Amino acid sequence: MSIANFKDINQTPKNMRNAFYFIVSLLVLASAISCKDSKPKAVMTQENGQTDTLATGDSTVYGTMVDGGMNSIVLLTDNGDTIVYLTNPNDTVDVVKGGKLNGDRFAIIGYKEYGDRFMRSAINLTSLLGNWISLDRNFEIKEDGTVTSSLQSEKNPWTSWKIWNGKLILSKDTFEVDNLGADSLALENKNGIFVFTRGK
Repeated sequence: MSIANFKDINQTPKNMRNAFYFIVSLLVLASAISCKDSKPKAVMTQENGQTDTLATGDSTVYGTMVDGGMNSIVLLTDNGDTIVYLTNPNDTVDVVKGGKLNGDRFAIIGYKEYGDRFMRSAINLTSLLGNWISLDRNFEIKEDGTVTSSLQSEKNPWTSWKIWNGKLILSKDTFEVDNLGADSLALENKNGIFVFTRGK
């Protein structure tokens, strides 16, 4: 065997060792990077899964009705945009709560379909304001976001209100607005349906 061949034999294990360490280093580096990337993705997935909660932000559009018909509301939003919202003819319940009148303020949850904007829910905030009475509550919803109670015996009286993602929040209680008429208000949550009549 020549000296050259002897050198090649000695070099081969060293080259293989270097290649092995290089590959292991790459695997460790790739594993570290993938672990680093996977943590934020898991958090983002959890955050994106939280829909209709206070953490996700309010998707309601607020504004004043400037025009409309039987199946539409033209809203001048608080941002200065004019948006036409339509009623989907496939809806089985009336999505507009509180009637329609030019100049009334609305809180609308909308969605786009076939290039048009439709109403998922629309609450007439002007109709919502005022005094409401039931057997155990007598309260007034005011324009400034406060609620005042007229019953001293009322347990846990509501002191504030707002619309958030199409729902009515009275202090810590969250309700769906089932019905809002000239003289009646029906609110629903997991505890049941609560009916109020308008006071004077």
